[in-house]
Amino acid sequence: MSHPQPAHIRWSYVALAGIVAGAIDIIYAWVFWWLRAGLGFGQILQSVAAGLLGEAARVGGAQTAALGFVLHFLIALTVAFVYATAARRWPALVRRPWLWGAVYGVGVYAVMNGIVLPLSNAGPPAAVPLWIGLTIVVHAVGIGIPSALGARAALQRR
Repeated sequence: MSHPQPAHIRWSYVALAGIVAGAIDIIYAWVFWWLRAGLGFGQILQSVAAGLLGEAARVGGAQTAALGFVLHFLIALTVAFVYATAARRWPALVRRPWLWGAVYGVGVYAVMNGIVLPLSNAGPPAAVPLWIGLTIVVHAVGIGIPSALGARAALQRR
């Protein structure tokens, strides 16, 4: 059964949602690891770049931190654009953004930690129970819901 797709989508709302989600996620990671292990913001960004470069990212200074910043926000933008694209086909994703956004965020967590990170050069994700629990919540509330709200704004009729 085919659903009609909106004639237009305001992609700027989706991009804004991706930026918001990315900012929430990276600030959360930095605050958590700063409080727990004293890591600086640059080290958190280098850990993102490690997905591509492996351990070399951790000694690459500002260049690998900048790469990590770009990669992180590319991923966050992709997450938001995927939700918006799916929402064009399944209107329930737009009608109930709080529910489906949270579900989507948990799904993003599962894909990132179950598939993407193990296949990357970063190594396995941290097995710290508090980190895992809080990260699932942050993905639901801080990544999935902003992505869903951005899609809803982008798909609303003028």
